[in-house]
Amino acid sequence: MPDTVTTDHAVDQSSMTTSEPKSKNEVMIAVGEAGSDSEAGENPKKVAVPLKWKLASILMVSAIGFGSHWSSGITGAMKSTIKKELHINNTQYALLEASEDFMVTLLMLVSGVVTDRIGGAGAILYGNLLFTVGSLLVAGAAQVQSYRFMIGGRVIQALGDIATQVAQYKIFSSWFPPSHGFASTLGLELGIGKIGAFAGKSSANIISQNTGNFANVFWVAAGMNLFTNVMTAGFYWFTNVANRKFASTADPATGEELTEKNKKFELRKVLELPWVFWAVMAFSLFETSTAIVYTQNATELAEQRLGVSAVKAGWYTSVVQYGGFFIVPLLGVFIDVWGNRLTILLVCGLGVFLSMCLVNWNTQMSGTSASFAIYAVAYCFGPATIIDSIRTSLWDQSIFGSAYAIKITVNNAMNIVVRVVCGVLQDADNNSYDTVSIVYVFLAACSVLVSILLCVFAFFNVDLRRLQWTRKQRVAKGYIINERNEKFHNENGDRNRLVSKICFISVIFLVLGSWCGYFWGVATGNND
Repeated sequence: MPDTVTTDHAVDQSSMTTSEPKSKNEVMIAVGEAGSDSEAGENPKKVAVPLKWKLASILMVSAIGFGSHWSSGITGAMKSTIKKELHINNTQYALLEASEDFMVTLLMLVSGVVTDRIGGAGAILYGNLLFTVGSLLVAGAAQVQSYRFMIGGRVIQALGDIATQVAQYKIFSSWFPPSHGFASTLGLELGIGKIGAFAGKSSANIISQNTGNFANVFWVAAGMNLFTNVMTAGFYWFTNVANRKFASTADPATGEELTEKNKKFELRKVLELPWVFWAVMAFSLFETSTAIVYTQNATELAEQRLGVSAVKAGWYTSVVQYGGFFIVPLLGVFIDVWGNRLTILLVCGLGVFLSMCLVNWNTQMSGTSASFAIYAVAYCFGPATIIDSIRTSLWDQSIFGSAYAIKITVNNAMNIVVRVVCGVLQDADNNSYDTVSIVYVFLAACSVLVSILLCVFAFFNVDLRRLQWTRKQRVAKGYIINERNEKFHNENGDRNRLVSKICFISVIFLVLGSWCGYFWGVATGNND
């Protein structure tokens, strides 16, 4: 169970009878500053990282992610084409998508721990090389029209994606504290990523039809990945120069020194993640999985419900799914300044739920169009808020890579289960989405329920309520964060460690369950 329910007032009152927590916080900040001064004394050239260097790092990482986002938009846009060209059914297509999810659930946790140890720049370098090899294999599989070969290519591609997904956000976390640029950075990167996904998804069927060979779409994606490797090499050099030249950043609220890599593996800290982190994971478990599976199937859904060609369906769904790219950077700025992360999660959950209800209960053209429009806006509020909430919930930034890896593992494990179930249901329903959409509604409803509970309990628990704090509140109440951190690990340490370990074991069972679903697909011949 989480810590005893408290309020800011209660904490403030207790602090009056204890050892001046505010002074303690000021001492911690002074220590962080002294550490930086000490480093500067040893090397006078080491100063705080200038804003222009931080902005340059954001743009370079965003350019690196552009290619992978491009590739992610392709497969979903060409679902009907891939099924036709490779002569596979919906269950087999679901297994193709689940193959990548399977590799993520197998290795992502290890990748997160390793990234925390070696740093994001090193991980993103080898990750992109591997991702490019996989994209070339996928293009080759499309060229020879081999389903098995394509599964193999997707697996190799997933190995690279595993490394890059964690690495880019780990880099951001080492340069920007919560409420001081982290959310804004996420928003900009995700906004650029939406542009890449839009370009990939909207152009996929156009390239396929105009060139007469659907494999050319994958060759173009492979070319984009070669571009990202050039950017990655440049960023690796850029990061090494920055690390030598500048001192590390300190969190203005708590005084914590932010790091890109650790001196050792922090397995114990990974097993002691705060219960607030697991609460955010509960929301992500349902909402993100709904969004990912729905996005993968949206183009084919548009073809059926709107009665249009694959090219037009690709354009329609690209616009509604990624047209809100300009909202995400603005949302990031809002979160950094005004907080209210849990409220935004509730808005996201309600919007996605309404969209899924329209898909399920209004199968006409108007209902499908309205669903796409609502989803386009609602989903923009999800990814950046979830990732920033994860970062804000942690007591220790040094394990952010591992924490984010858990998030990806949970989502991909859930994706495997949902993909296989939806594939089987769609095949049993003559390729219709009438039955599958019920699954979408159920998952979205669960995300709404979790978000409501989070907002309600935030009124009674300060650990959860700090996700709602504005920038000014977080800086002013930084001593409360340090107090709660100490209490979490000492006074309530045994109970909190037990809760975290139970949650971690639950993730393992979810992963094992997803593997059972994946291997069921293999055993029943659905990958033939």
